[in-house]
Order: sequence, then structure tokens, then C-alpha cells
Amino acid sequence: MINFVQFFADSDATNIATSVKLLLLLTVLSLAPAILILMTSFTRIIIVLSFVRTALATQQMPPNQVLVGLALFLTFFIMAPTFQEVNEVALSPLFSDEITLEEAYDEASIPLKEFMTKHTRQKDLALFLKYNGADRPESIEEIPLTMLVPAFALSEIKTAFQMGFMIFIPFLVIDMIVASVLMSMGMMMLPPVMISLPFKILLFVLVDGWHLIIKSLLQSF
Repeated sequence: MINFVQFFADSDATNIATSVKLLLLLTVLSLAPAILILMTSFTRIIIVLSFVRTALATQQMPPNQVLVGLALFLTFFIMAPTFQEVNEVALSPLFSDEITLEEAYDEASIPLKEFMTKHTRQKDLALFLKYNGADRPESIEEIPLTMLVPAFALSEIKTAFQMGFMIFIPFLVIDMIVASVLMSMGMMMLPPVMISLPFKILLFVLVDGWHLIIKSLLQSF
């Protein structure tokens, strides 16, 4: 503790500023997973892909690692223009000492706010604004991230569940048909899922299901 205090006592203003900047950067890096999940397209993508696997009833196929990896690369692909803008208006000027850390934070939040606002329902954003007693913002820049992020996450979850419902319908029809056929044949002890699984996989392969799912996800953004 004495050495820690002595370090700050002997350091000049420049060293202290650098230490604070490094501390803030480490804090941002520690929040990077939460930022990636809740402030990008990752939430919608991973939920939809999970719905696909559940609808197919293929247990752990594809594995979780494959789904998460695919969701990450799709997220980087979709968010590339936003990340590039953040780099141009915030990171590059910050590393060139053209702007301060606070200014970089403000500049970096604008592209993210524009992306999240575009995919956030007004109803969800109004919920958090009303709960906090805040006035309606006049522009995107005035929307606090503490309200925009949960509203965006809530909207993404609803959108993902809507897409998941549409994915479930054809597979549910197959399950119902197979169950009805087995019941009419008196084979009630045979699990319908065991019989319907090959038909669902065959249907999914014939219509090029993964291509359609990824295409729908990309078009939804």
C-alpha cells in the first residue's frame, strides 16, 4: 500500500493521465464480451441458429462451438461498416492524440447508437424512458446507452423469436403428420421423433436450409 501511494506521489501529471487512460481501456476490454453480445447483431443470430437446431431435434448437431463461431463471423460481417466508422471517427484519432478519451467515447457511441436505434422498436425504448422518467430525446445522440442497450436487446430477442417461430412451423407439421400416421398404425410406443428426424433433415437439405437461414438473417439487418 505504501509503495502504491508513493508511486502516485512521485509520478508527474503525464504518467498519472497515462495510467488512468490504461485503466479505462482495460475496463472497456473487460466489458467487450457484453458489448459484443448486447450491442451487435450477435443476439439475434445465435438465438435463430439455436432455434434451427432445436426444430431439427438433432441434439448437439451442429455443436455449440460451431454455432457460436458462425454467429461471431456473421456478426463481424454485418457490423463491419459500423466498426469501420468507429475506427475512423474514434480509435484512429485517439491513438494519434487528436482527441481525448472522453471525446473518443462520445464519437464511438454515435455509430453504435445509429445501428441499435435502427433495429430497436419505439415501444421498447419508450418503456425504459418512461421507467426512468426521462424526456423524449430529440436526436439519436441524446439517447443514453443505459436505456438504448436494454431496449435494443429486448427488440432483438423478440425479432429472433418471431423468426424462430416461422422456422418451427414446417418441422412441426412433419412431426404432426408422422405422429398421426404412427397412431393410425397402432404404433403408439414408437417415438415419433425417431421417425420424423430423417424426414426433417432431408427436407432441410433439399431446400438448402442453412443458406436460406443465413440469407434471412442478413436481409433482416
